[in-house]
Amino acid sequence: MSTNQPDDLALVQAFLQQNSDIETIEVMVTDMNGVLRGKWLQPAGLEKLLNGGEFKMPLTSVTPDIWGRDVAELCAKTNDGDGLCEPIVGSLHRLPWLKRPTAQLLLQLHDTNNNPWAYDPRVILKNVFAQYQALGLRPVSAPELEFHLFAENLDEKGAPVIPASRSNGHTHTGGQLFAIDAMQEQAPLLYEIRETAKAMQLPLDGIIKELGPSQYEANLMHLDDPVQVADNTQLIKRVIKGVAQKHGYIASFMAKPFTELDGNGLHLHTSILNSDGKNIFDDGTEHGTPELLHAIAGLATSLADSMLVFAPHRNSYRRFIAGGHAPVTPTWGYENRYVAMRIPTGDHKARRIEHRVAGADVNPYLLQAVVLAGMLHGINNKLTPGEPTTHTSENVTPTLPRTWQDAVTLFEQSEFIKDYLGEPFRHAFTAIKREEQLEFDRHISAFEYDSYLVMA
Repeated sequence: MSTNQPDDLALVQAFLQQNSDIETIEVMVTDMNGVLRGKWLQPAGLEKLLNGGEFKMPLTSVTPDIWGRDVAELCAKTNDGDGLCEPIVGSLHRLPWLKRPTAQLLLQLHDTNNNPWAYDPRVILKNVFAQYQALGLRPVSAPELEFHLFAENLDEKGAPVIPASRSNGHTHTGGQLFAIDAMQEQAPLLYEIRETAKAMQLPLDGIIKELGPSQYEANLMHLDDPVQVADNTQLIKRVIKGVAQKHGYIASFMAKPFTELDGNGLHLHTSILNSDGKNIFDDGTEHGTPELLHAIAGLATSLADSMLVFAPHRNSYRRFIAGGHAPVTPTWGYENRYVAMRIPTGDHKARRIEHRVAGADVNPYLLQAVVLAGMLHGINNKLTPGEPTTHTSENVTPTLPRTWQDAVTLFEQSEFIKDYLGEPFRHAFTAIKREEQLEFDRHISAFEYDSYLVMA
C-alpha cells in the first residue's frame, strides 16, 4: 500500500534505473525495542508493491521481545494475523558498505483495514506529532548518540574487548576526550561513516571522541519533523554498525557495557515553532518564555512514568548510579550538564531543552514520543517547574526508578502514557518487558555460582 502511489512509484523506478545492479532490497519495520525486522525483496517485488500490490508482515512484527520471540499474550490479541506495510519511500537508499548490491526501505505497519497499527513505534510518534499539528505547533529536534567501538572478538568471559590504541595504549583510565590524534587513528572508519551518511542523505552534523576508551558521539542536525528525525536516528545507527563491522569492529549502543566506564547516552535537543515559524521558547533573553517553563515542568512530572522508554533494558539501569553522568532526579537548569533537562545558553532564537536521560539503547521513535508528550502535557496544563538547579554535584539522592522492575510498574500504571501515547502501547510495551524480565530471572549467572556454590 502507498499513500502517494504515483509519486512514490516514479521515485522508486528512478532509483532502480540509477541502481540497476541492485539484487536485494531489505524492507523493514522497527519493533518496540528499536530492532529492525523485515524481509528481502527483489527489485521487481518492490515495483509491484508500489504499483498497487500488497506487502504483508505479521502485526506482531513490532512486538517481539529482545530475542525476537513472540510474546504469547500479544499474539493472542491479534490472532497472529498479518498487517499491510506502507513503504517510506524517502528511506530507500543503497547500502554502500555491503559487498553485494543492496538497498533498504523502511516500512510502517497498518492493520487489514489500512489503519495505522497502534503498536508500531513510528505510528505512536506520528500520533503525538499530530497533537502538535492540531495546535499549529511544530517540534524541532536533534539527537546526540554515543557508541563504543569494540574488537570483533569477545574475551573468555564473553565481555567486549576495548581495542588498544596508539594514543591510549591499553589503559581504561581515560578515553582522550576530544582528542584529535585519537580520531585520526580511526579516520578510515569515521570518514566512511560520514561519506555513507551523506550518500544516504542522513543529516550527520559531526562525530567527536567521547570520554570512554573507544567511545564516540554522533550528532544529527536539527529538523522540524520528529518522525523524520527518528527515521534518521534509526538509520544512522545502522550505518555506524554496518561500517564498523566492515572495518572489523562492533559498534555498540549498549547503555552500560562496563560498570567502571561511562555508558552510552542519547541526548535529545528540542524546541517548538508556532505557525509563524517563531520559537515559542524564545523571549529574547537567556531565561526563555513561560512556555519553556511549562514544557520543562511537563517533562519533570512525566519523567518517572516514562523511564521504561528512556531505559528499556535490564542493562539500561546500570547507567543511573550516583556520581555517574546519567541524571537520577528530574532536575533542570541553565547551561548545567548535571541535570536531566539542560537549557543551553547562546543564541536566544535557538532556545531549547536538552533532554539528557535516555541511553543510546532507546527506541528513537518512542524517545521522541514521550519527550514531546511530556512537553505538551506541561504546556497544555500550564505546569510550573521548581527552581533551576545551579549546583554541579552529581552526588544527589536518586528519585527516579532505579530498577527495571520499578520502571515497568510505574509505566504500567501511568495515566500519562495512556492519555498521550495510547493504551495499546502501554499494554504491549508492559507485556514485552514483563516477558523479558521473566527470561532474565530464569538464568543463573557465573557470579552467583562464584558467590554461593561453596560458601552458602
